[in-house]
Amino acid sequence: MADAKVIPFDDDRSRSGGSPRAARRRGPGRGNGSVSALPGQPGAGPPSERPEGQGEPAEAEEAAVAAEGAGRGGWERRIAGGLAFLRRRVTGDYDVDEFGYDEELTDQVLMSALRPLYEKYFRVEVKGIENIPSDGGALIVSNHSGTLPLDGLMLQVAVHDNHPAGRHLRLLAADLVFMLPVVNELARKAGHTLACAEDAERLLRQGEVVGVMPEGFKGIGKPFSERYKLQRFGRGGFVSTALRAGVPIVPCSIVGAEEIYPMIGNSRTLARLLGTPYFPITPTFPWLGPLGAVPLPTKWTIQFGEPIPTDGYPLEAAEDPMLMFNLTDQVREQIQHTLYKLLVQRRSVFF
Repeated sequence: MADAKVIPFDDDRSRSGGSPRAARRRGPGRGNGSVSALPGQPGAGPPSERPEGQGEPAEAEEAAVAAEGAGRGGWERRIAGGLAFLRRRVTGDYDVDEFGYDEELTDQVLMSALRPLYEKYFRVEVKGIENIPSDGGALIVSNHSGTLPLDGLMLQVAVHDNHPAGRHLRLLAADLVFMLPVVNELARKAGHTLACAEDAERLLRQGEVVGVMPEGFKGIGKPFSERYKLQRFGRGGFVSTALRAGVPIVPCSIVGAEEIYPMIGNSRTLARLLGTPYFPITPTFPWLGPLGAVPLPTKWTIQFGEPIPTDGYPLEAAEDPMLMFNLTDQVREQIQHTLYKLLVQRRSVFF
């Protein structure tokens, strides 16, 4: 009988040149040699015929180990960043501007707290974000609704998270906001300031994006039967401010906020006792107590319209009442028209 031919099975390390750890992970029959297993044993044959889970390349396992290490590193960086943030808050090593705006706190805490509501609950869709300039001042004028001013907060997140330059929106708020103990501090930290022409003009001249909702309490406190019908835009003070600062006016339309608290009644007696502009009565509040204060999960759409330039007008244009009336009416009509268009396109209040 002829001598039997011996088929050598060298160690994986001699064939692949890899590390012993990689060779151990691959195991017998998983190297990159030409012979992977004896006939009849599991793993024999082409890769397409091997049992599931065998014959996987070593690179996949190495990538999994690397990804696991990167995940650990990511968590370590987050923890280190959080500790550094807390240290700066405790020691007072952070910047606040003349209006009380704390950019670091807004980005890392306030925006993070609002983002789940923005992304998961209201599922906000943003259109026309390119109409907000990438630099320089701009005045965003929006409709106001919803019984509670959540639309302003969602608008702030929309501008910051969707604009390519990550711009911050500085909202102009009513006096009542700065009279409430806790809300006052949070509003200042988030960049809100009193709705007066002097503060607005100063922010615009500094190159900030400023947001104003001219309807005020008339907008958020209107009954559900008048939803998406714009109230009066005051006397056009926002137009005068934009003209003085020479910044564009960006009309903004928000659909979805009207239905979060359907206001079917208003208790004026309770409103006078509490010192508030209105006391809303909805299908769930105050009947369900605190649970009735949970907003309905409506689907929102925020659309920014074509900017209206103001830098081509002379300086004395800000004192022209007819011009202010015309520009105010133009902005209002553009917002109202866009609201109707978005309502026609909307499939459902919740989807």
